[in-house]
Amino acid sequence: MSLEKYQTELIEHGMAAGALKFGNFILKSGRDSPYFFNAGLLASGPVLDTLCSAYAATIARALKTTPGLPAFDVLFGPAYKGIPFAAGTALLLHRDHGVDVGFAYDRKEAKDHGEGGITVGTPVKGKRVLILDDVATAGTAIRGAIDTVKREGGEVVGAVLMLDRQEVGKEGRSTLAEVEELLGGKGRVPTILRMKDLMRWLQEHGRAEELEKMQAYWEKYGAKESA
Repeated sequence: MSLEKYQTELIEHGMAAGALKFGNFILKSGRDSPYFFNAGLLASGPVLDTLCSAYAATIARALKTTPGLPAFDVLFGPAYKGIPFAAGTALLLHRDHGVDVGFAYDRKEAKDHGEGGITVGTPVKGKRVLILDDVATAGTAIRGAIDTVKREGGEVVGAVLMLDRQEVGKEGRSTLAEVEELLGGKGRVPTILRMKDLMRWLQEHGRAEELEKMQAYWEKYGAKESA
């Protein structure tokens, strides 16, 4: 199965921006990875357009899929990288897909003056919230965002990822499966890209050496049930 146009554009724009790299990288988990995606480098107008368009297309598709995402009211982007991503995606959901939602994000430290609180933007209290995240390895950031939204009185109904590394999580299963279970079941965590998509792109472009390293990493750490 070939990649969607927005998937190919995100891979190629990510590489051009230096955000997606192939080589040798030590992750927080201590694993020696043959690739690394630093979403913080997706920091220009054209690249942000590509990324947020891909988020919006992925969300719109998942809203029409069974099992998929339920309707939601607020898109939540965890600080700091998630802030521009959530804002841009909310705009493009409205403009390109006719899906009108608010967006919100959290502060790193609670504000004790003015309106106060830990979240900024559309209030999440009593609302159905979709969390937007970039790269999921162990799922730590998503779990933290879920806790933040719940403390503020919101109901987290799903999450959308830029990249699912498709690695085994804390319980020996795929991180995505673990998070889906937290959020109501299969289809609740749609993703723009998976590790297997990156491997398909490498294969299509004849990058055999990088593909071989990715395959070896997949054999060692890949969540085989997510393939």
